[in-house]
Amino acid sequence: MHVKRSSLGMVTAVALAVLALAACGKKPPPPQAMVPEVGVVTLQSQNVTLTTDLPGRTSPFRVADVRARVDGIVLKRDFTEGGDVKAGQRLYKIDPATYQAAYENAKATLAKAVANQASTKLLADRYKQLVAVEAVSKQDYDNAVAASLQADAEVQAGKAAVDTAKINLGYTDVPAPISGRTGLSQVTEGAYVQAGAATLMTTVQQIDPMYVNVTQSAAQGLRLRRALAEGKLQSAGKNAAKVELTLEDGTTYPLEGKLQFSDITVDQTTGSVTVRAIFPNPNRELLPGMFVHAKLQEGVKEGGLLVPQQGVTRDQKGQPTALIVNREGKVELRQLVTDRAIGNMWLVSAGLAAGDQVIVSGLQKVRPGAPAKAVPAQLPGAEAPAGASAPAAAAAAPASGAKAQ
Repeated sequence: MHVKRSSLGMVTAVALAVLALAACGKKPPPPQAMVPEVGVVTLQSQNVTLTTDLPGRTSPFRVADVRARVDGIVLKRDFTEGGDVKAGQRLYKIDPATYQAAYENAKATLAKAVANQASTKLLADRYKQLVAVEAVSKQDYDNAVAASLQADAEVQAGKAAVDTAKINLGYTDVPAPISGRTGLSQVTEGAYVQAGAATLMTTVQQIDPMYVNVTQSAAQGLRLRRALAEGKLQSAGKNAAKVELTLEDGTTYPLEGKLQFSDITVDQTTGSVTVRAIFPNPNRELLPGMFVHAKLQEGVKEGGLLVPQQGVTRDQKGQPTALIVNREGKVELRQLVTDRAIGNMWLVSAGLAAGDQVIVSGLQKVRPGAPAKAVPAQLPGAEAPAGASAPAAAAAAPASGAKAQ
């Protein structure tokens, strides 16, 4: 009995040893791979205002050079340099003495001609009666009639001379041709000026409203003219295309302007065309020659998709691409067609759709076809509107004013 128990114990011990050895030789199962997290922006379609930011300079609405129309000595200047003047307001007074004398002389000559006219007419009328009874010769009558007609002509010439002398006398008052702001006076009291283009006295510029001339590429100009032709933009009326202005110091001009026209000639040197806008300038804040930036509204893109620039890369051919997380939770490569840059966004016209989750952070962690866990990306400056996620708000932020680069 004792022998049997010993044998059973040995068998049990051997079995346990074999099981222990088998357990030591078995490998543990490998750990499951971690799915990388990537930051995504969920695209939403929206109406995007398309604008173009162009450099330009201001120019006055009207410019008039003030020049003398008669010769003479300047007696007086009747304006303050840099001040506002009204059309017709006297700016300079030229010595009128010579022209006053010429005017008086012309009037006297006219009076003499009128008196001679009356005398010759009476003589012609008298000879008409006498020639009928053959009291005077026909030749004498003809001479009297001719003298009367000559006297009539002298009266007309005298009247014209009086008008000319009066006009020249009036020209001794040099008025402002337009309402506006005067520049520097180029002449002083005592200076001798000559009629015509010989002497520039000053310049008057109308600066309310004010023109802004900007240049754009021929391609941009073609797109603008097409938009005008198709009615997407208007250059007149209440619906005229709006233009915003940024001044040299970076501040925004408070009043909106309107698109006026686009030049029809392309500069062969620069390949650009000129676009003109007009701005109200009641406070005279805009001055001629200022460098500005004009933001021109080109229209509204309905159903536009804005993608953060950090989510768009270029392949070896230079084509824009983006990675998205599809419904299966895998990374998918998309080929894109971009329209333009708007702030820190790309306006995408093909390759993506509303609802796509575009990867904007963690791109280095994934590759096409690999699984990925999409989490909302926190983009700088993005504020979610009511009922929208932060990524959607980031994509929608520039929609109120698109700025083309």
